[in-house]
Amino acid sequence: MTSRSCVGIAFVLLALAVPGRMVGQSLDEFDYENLSFRGVMLESGHLWADNAENTSSLAIRFDLGYLAPGFRLVPGVSYWSSELDRGQVAGLENRLNELVVAQGGAPGAIRLGTIDRRDIALTLDGHFVWSVPFGLVSFAGAGVSAHFLDGSGAAIDDTFIEDLLDSVQAGVNVHLGLEYSLHDRVKIYGSPKVELLDDLKYFELRFGAHILWGGLAPGERR
Repeated sequence: MTSRSCVGIAFVLLALAVPGRMVGQSLDEFDYENLSFRGVMLESGHLWADNAENTSSLAIRFDLGYLAPGFRLVPGVSYWSSELDRGQVAGLENRLNELVVAQGGAPGAIRLGTIDRRDIALTLDGHFVWSVPFGLVSFAGAGVSAHFLDGSGAAIDDTFIEDLLDSVQAGVNVHLGLEYSLHDRVKIYGSPKVELLDDLKYFELRFGAHILWGGLAPGERR
């Protein structure tokens, strides 16, 4: 998927997210007392990163209800695994080979091969939720995350390069989404997201099922 396609998808969803009737109705109806573990979101997706190969992702998220009118809290855990982009690996090889040559070694002696990269992230998203035409519900928001990144490979295991790739980083994201209710207690949704870390950026397109068992807010009944 090209960056132009990604931007196009985001703009289409943004147009559909123009507020119609907010799910929340008044501050009297929704406050901290309405926060509770009332549902789960099972999710899969595909992401396009700036320094890793395109890959699939998995996530589980938890619906904690509405903190304020139309404002939903959604923490979760996500995972993806990929290979470091070949251009990134080649750049590392070139820099290491320059050091080797400077110390009198043979040029081209360093070959790193394939380097794997994995990410387990703890996330907390806030969704502003509105009803839109055609029986859909739209959400838009932002989130923060803690990413536990791991790098590995036959040539870098137990070296300083593995230490550099193993890190814990903070991330932020912006996202949009559309939900459709199959039943009062079952929804399906799609959501594009842009995630920004210190040394990694990616666009992710996610699809999932939202299963509810707690109290429903106005507008969540079909």
